[in-house]
Amino acid sequence: MENNQARPNKQLLHLVFGGEVASLDGIEFKNLESLDVVGIYPNYATAYDAWKAAAQSSVDNAQMRYFIVHMHRLLEPQKSEDVRDETDQ
Repeated sequence: MENNQARPNKQLLHLVFGGEVASLDGIEFKNLESLDVVGIYPNYATAYDAWKAAAQSSVDNAQMRYFIVHMHRLLEPQKSEDVRDETDQ
């Protein structure tokens, strides 16, 4: 069990966005101008909740896909091996 007082929660930014894909087996978007940027979140758990809500709201459109981008890995790639979030095993 981790001691949260010894190590404060580190801000690990995550972007949630989505849009209609050109085909069901790809990730190329039909129209980049109509992408839905849901938001930027301070941790994976919050981003996951936002992703799930957005994905469930578009369940009737099979071509609508939402994604979670680990921005902290893009912003500091040299630290990506040292920093782990809830999705890392």
